[in-house]
Amino acid sequence: MQKLLLLLGSFTGSLVHAQTGVTHPISEECGPSVACVNHYANVLPYHFFRNVSTMDAVTTFGDTAVANGTVLQDVKTADFIVYNKEKGLDILGSNPSYEYVFAVNDAVHEAPVYVASQNKLYLSQLAPPPGYLPQLVIDLNQDPPTLSEYLSDPPVYAPNGGTFHDGKIIWGASGGNRSIGGTEQRISLRTLDPETNRTTSLVNNYFGYYFNTIDDLAVHPKTGDIWFTDPQYSWFNDITDTPPQLPCASYRYNTSSGAVVVVDDSIGQPNGIAFTPDGSIVYISDTAAVSAPIDPKYGHPGSTFNTTHRRTIYAFDVSEDGAHAYNKRAIYLAPGFVPDGLKVAANGYILTGCGRGVDVLDPSGELLLTVQTNYTVQNFAWTGPELKTLWLMGNGGISKVDWNLPGQVLK
Repeated sequence: MQKLLLLLGSFTGSLVHAQTGVTHPISEECGPSVACVNHYANVLPYHFFRNVSTMDAVTTFGDTAVANGTVLQDVKTADFIVYNKEKGLDILGSNPSYEYVFAVNDAVHEAPVYVASQNKLYLSQLAPPPGYLPQLVIDLNQDPPTLSEYLSDPPVYAPNGGTFHDGKIIWGASGGNRSIGGTEQRISLRTLDPETNRTTSLVNNYFGYYFNTIDDLAVHPKTGDIWFTDPQYSWFNDITDTPPQLPCASYRYNTSSGAVVVVDDSIGQPNGIAFTPDGSIVYISDTAAVSAPIDPKYGHPGSTFNTTHRRTIYAFDVSEDGAHAYNKRAIYLAPGFVPDGLKVAANGYILTGCGRGVDVLDPSGELLLTVQTNYTVQNFAWTGPELKTLWLMGNGGISKVDWNLPGQVLK
């Protein structure tokens, strides 16, 4: 009996310590600064652990400690992390490159819009300091490209989202103040004619109420209507002097009639928004994981990251007439931070600025690859004659990627 118990103890002990199905190797080099993660690293060796992201320290998959406590160094330092070899390597093409081009301050850098006729990329800097008026422009005609300040007439305060349509830049101005540049500005949709430098307001209220932020926008490819998201970030971050008056929602601006119609109010903090090339699906990201109280007694509290709150991209079907969004479904839970900027490539792949880089998804929401940066990315835009150069921007940096994934032509 004693021998039997010893044998059983030995057998059960081996079961306790055994681990099956471990992904090996977890990753491997599959190109210069390209790390391919095998089978999504679905079974990591024990003990593994990844720290939760914070506003000041966003972690990546490469920060995961495994087995002996070391991080996945090859994954952490690669410019590109490929999760799906077939699709991911096709996106990168034969000679992908990543380059950190401009060091900028830690302000939010947003609303990039490429004007092909000028070969220039316009973007914004939201603060500091509060009340900063000029935008920025990257002149791609220069070698190397140059970065300079740009001021329109009248100036636009704090564009947070933007696109190009019908010869003009459309900006979602997220700032509201009574004395910006000696004038009053409110959160609004604005157009900029890049040839004349003139700006025009399209809409600045919802039946007398100020909008909250106008974070991002997209033009429906068939109707020309402007869809935009309206979270509460301007109040949190001291870009408006008025606390929110409306619930968080996403809207459609009918460019013919002038009507502003709500298309969804179910998302905690609606942020990025983008259409498929045929306009049949709209994607909207929820960045409620970054939020704060809105009670005016707290003033402008900034915002914090709550890892257990929503950081999700949702897909909606769009009605045939381009007026309604329905059949909401979650397609992506961002693993590192919130899915901020959101765009759709010419082939239908979805891109989102997500913490320290850009994630590329297929239409089902499967993560194909990540472009890694050393700064938090807020947004990005395609440039160049074939729209195969992607410029990324955010807190502390502006960089570019050359690869085999073209963006949509914006007309």
